[in-house]
Parts: sequence; C-alpha cells; structure tokens
Amino acid sequence: MKTPNRYEPELNPSYQELAEHYQLAVLPARVRKPKDKAHVENSVQNVERWILAPLRNRTFFSIGEASRAIVPLLEMLNQREMLHLGKSRQQLFEELDRPALRPLPEKPYEFAIWKNAKVNIDYHIAFEGHYYSVPHTLVRQEVRLRASESIVQIFHHGQPVAIHPRSRVQGRFSTRSEHMPASHRFVLNADGNWFQQEAEKIGPQTNAYITALLKSRPYPQQAYRSCLGILDLARKHSPANMETVCQRLLPAHLLSYTDVKSELERLASNPSTEPLPVHENVRGQSYYH
Repeated sequence: MKTPNRYEPELNPSYQELAEHYQLAVLPARVRKPKDKAHVENSVQNVERWILAPLRNRTFFSIGEASRAIVPLLEMLNQREMLHLGKSRQQLFEELDRPALRPLPEKPYEFAIWKNAKVNIDYHIAFEGHYYSVPHTLVRQEVRLRASESIVQIFHHGQPVAIHPRSRVQGRFSTRSEHMPASHRFVLNADGNWFQQEAEKIGPQTNAYITALLKSRPYPQQAYRSCLGILDLARKHSPANMETVCQRLLPAHLLSYTDVKSELERLASNPSTEPLPVHENVRGQSYYH
C-alpha cells in the first residue's frame, strides 16, 4: 500500500496495475489489524503447520527438488476436511471458485516502476542514470514516469506527453526532435547564449571553452548540465585559475565538467606549475590527439 488511510487507502501503482490486468479487486486491510484478514492469517498458519513444519529438517539443493517435496503435502492439506464446514478446501474450490474463474489475459502482466520526476532546464528527466526528453514547455515542472522492461512513458497531469524505448546506457540522452524548440534543432538558442555570456564574465578562455562544449554535443541542450556545473566551479575558484584550466583543456578537446573539476583541483594542489615552454622538441598534448 502506497498511502495508508482508514477510508481511502492508496495502492502501490505497480500493484494496482497488476490487479487491473487480471481484473481483481484489492481490499486493503487496516494497519496492524490482523483480524481484518483473519482467513489469510489462518491460511498462513496452516501452511506453516502442515507443509513447512514437516520439511523443516530437510535440505534442498534446487527449487525443483523443494517443489516436488511440497506438492504431496499441499494436496494433503487441500483434501483435508475442515470440521467447521464438513468439506475440504479442494471441494470448496471446485464448487465456488472454479465456476467463477475467467481465462487468463492474452498477454502476461509486465511489471513497471512508477516515480515522480522534475523536468530539468534541458527538458530531460533522469531515470537510472539515463536522460529522456519531454516537451520543452514542461521545463521545471513535475511529471510522472512509468518504466517497464522495454518502454519509458511520461505523464503530466495524467496525460501522456512522451514515450521512449528504455535505455540502460548511463549518462546518455534519448531526445526526440519534436520535444525541442525550433531554435534548438539547428543552432544555439538564447539559453546557450546565456551560458556564453556568463562565461565571458570570467574570461575569453572560459567563454571559448563553454562555446566548444555546447557545440560538442549532438544537441546543445545536452551540455547544459555540464555548463551549469562549470559555472558553479567558477564561483569557488578564481577567474585566473578558470582561465588557465580552460586554456589547457580546450586544445586537447577535454570538454566536460569532470575534466574542469579535476584540473582545477590539480592546479589548486600545485599552484606553482608552469606550462611547458614552446620548443621544437616539445610536442605538447595536442600531438597525441
């Protein structure tokens, strides 16, 4: 149960879907009220007494072996006459339950995870380390995500707004072009310009680095998180160090937040390090790319 409530308890969404798939009614019991489900508690006790107890001293080395030992004990329990009813469980099943059974659905139930997510500035949401796009008009809004084994669906106020094949590649993006503003599909937009303007306040090398970072991704908005992280680093380090680091990393095409952070930490721990002099025998880091 997702939310306990005496009058209107809210079911776990995955369990609710299971019930709907098999057309079952779920009636939650109250918290810490075992008498609400006395028949269930009694059944558990009978299984422990007539099946688990006789097998408690045996060791099984496979599920199949355990199942073969359980089957005859289960049949014996089901055929055992209940004194207060004068019938066995098997008889009651044949008389009451079997006639009411419906055929199973054509497709088996597919388990799905439900969770809430907030749309980031790059109009993607994160799920298990992968990023999925939604319509750009939903930036900074709350959405609901449903992830099955193969599909990720995204809802806003109960309405479907996006669907993607589920990916398990960490740190990558699944982006649909129709989710992007028209300007994002071809050139850097105002948001990209904003990052460049903020970088220009630090210095020309930082601006050049941010510009190269935005252009290095298939879609500029995929670099927004990295740009935000780099600008955050600039608040913690001096402009001179930022300029030095960006000047070092740009020729080597090391374009990521992690690269900038690592180089800033290295520079902070060894501030006296001077760049190599220009000399015909010194090939430099760009030679190896």
